[in-house]
Amino acid sequence: MTTTEHCALPAGDDGPTGFQGLGLPAHLLEAVLDLGFEDPTEIQAAAIPALLSGRDIVGVAQTGTGKTAAFGLPLLEAIDPGLNAPQALVLAPTRELAIQVADAIGQFARTSPGLLVATVYGGAPYGPQIRDLKAGAQVVVGTPGRIIDHLERGALTLDGLRFLVLDEGDEMLRMGFAEEVDRILSQAPADRLTALFSATMPPDIRRTADKHLRDPLHIAVTASATVADNVDQRYAVVPHKHKVSALARILATTEAEAAIVFVRTRADAEEVAQDLIARGVNAAGISGDVAQRERERMVERLRSGRLDVLVATDVAARGLDVDRVGLVVNYDLPREPGVYVHRIGRTGRAGRSGVAFTFITPGERGRLRAIEKTIKVQITERPVPTRDRVTEHRYASLLRQVSSRIAAGGLEIAYRAVAEAMAEGVDPVALAAGLAALGVRDDGPGSARSEESEVDTALAELRERELRGSRSTATRAHQPARAARYEPKGSGFRVNRGRPNGHQGRETGPGARRGDRPGANRYWIGVGRGHGANPGAIVGAITGETRLSGADLGSIEMFQHFSLVEIDASLSQGTMRQLAKTRVAGRELRIRPDAGHAVR
Repeated sequence: MTTTEHCALPAGDDGPTGFQGLGLPAHLLEAVLDLGFEDPTEIQAAAIPALLSGRDIVGVAQTGTGKTAAFGLPLLEAIDPGLNAPQALVLAPTRELAIQVADAIGQFARTSPGLLVATVYGGAPYGPQIRDLKAGAQVVVGTPGRIIDHLERGALTLDGLRFLVLDEGDEMLRMGFAEEVDRILSQAPADRLTALFSATMPPDIRRTADKHLRDPLHIAVTASATVADNVDQRYAVVPHKHKVSALARILATTEAEAAIVFVRTRADAEEVAQDLIARGVNAAGISGDVAQRERERMVERLRSGRLDVLVATDVAARGLDVDRVGLVVNYDLPREPGVYVHRIGRTGRAGRSGVAFTFITPGERGRLRAIEKTIKVQITERPVPTRDRVTEHRYASLLRQVSSRIAAGGLEIAYRAVAEAMAEGVDPVALAAGLAALGVRDDGPGSARSEESEVDTALAELRERELRGSRSTATRAHQPARAARYEPKGSGFRVNRGRPNGHQGRETGPGARRGDRPGANRYWIGVGRGHGANPGAIVGAITGETRLSGADLGSIEMFQHFSLVEIDASLSQGTMRQLAKTRVAGRELRIRPDAGHAVR
């Protein structure tokens, strides 16, 4: 039975002065500080000591309040890394949340050698999940339905479970998982520690707490929803396939000195940063798995002006305070208002004004309205700059630089003579226009301009349909892109199209996994199907520049902005440098070994 004891913590109340005062063991405290955490949030200050002392808790808190660390750190303290069996289970309502929670726990566990985190959810192949469970994962994060499946298959047992978490309990029950949740809780050992988190406390959640928790401490936290008045908040409706182009245009036309782009996962941070770099943007990606020393160097580069754009996950950007940041872009709409507030708080600092630009898909308007209701501010819709607007902005900037360069003098030495020689028989205005086009990186009609024209057309059509209130378009645009997986078949490839499973933000087809071809090495290349590439062109480019044959290549997974290819041989650094400059669909391969993104 539950107790009437409560611990209500309005936002803003002071807890311990730092994580040092919460009773965490030294290795977890080290991990927290390395990740850039400073002072605990209200939910962390109340929940961590309670769970460390062995007390069940019921927490009323949203995602933006820091609840993952509130249960994740005590959970890790309860684990014995030397025992290769499930000891902690976290139930989440969606695969996206399961991935995020597993990712965060994986970061906290960086100082816990031998600890494995398995992520299991529906819509993904069973094989890789079963392998992770059989490998002795001590922490399992998953959705209720898939957890039940693994229990029935015998791949997962709860006999040694010490810690159990229900994350977003109200959402889980709303989605119809009440029976699965009750079954899982009933099978878990009675002497386990249990933490239940929910944004609200409906009767079903109260009944679950009464039935399955032992004398829990109730904690209530309200997320802060204060947004600085000097931040201009904007949004645009952008289909997922055009987000990178839209982002590049916003960065090209901003007056901000520096920008932070927020993405959901580590894989997204790497992919978006690489795409921006390929477009000539001075960008870098940072996520929670970046070492603290490297993180500090990257932030210093941003602060000093040697870096203009930082693509970051929420964990990586925690505590980041750089006055130069005049623009924050939410590449993906945050799931909770508290996360939104935290993100846009990275701009408009030190009395300066700032801009926060959020991308949403047509199906996400409801979530945007929920954020507006919480922060009590109406976010203004602004169109993404067109290709012509970007060109005009770059041209105006170039003209300002030309004026100052002329005033600086020294052109008579060589430049004027060359210009006069080139101008013989050429219209001076045409010459100046050609130089200006080159200066703003306009190479003339071609695939790049065609792609940008396609983006303009797609955004204009979407905006027009949005104004008409077309619900059918919203449904189509909200569907995630499908990945194509190409398997070698004779001298060619067989295509296997599957639904994206969302693992670490990457889209993979059924059965996609590392090591499909025994002994093969997997490589990442910076060309995807969104650029017009196909597997035949990739195979031709690789075999044409090396001594490899088509038989040496395994499966090719093509994504929107990059691809993964299996190669039997291990490529040398020289070969990779040679291949990196090889072009497919007008883009350089930029090949490198695939580091993988599995949570282990």
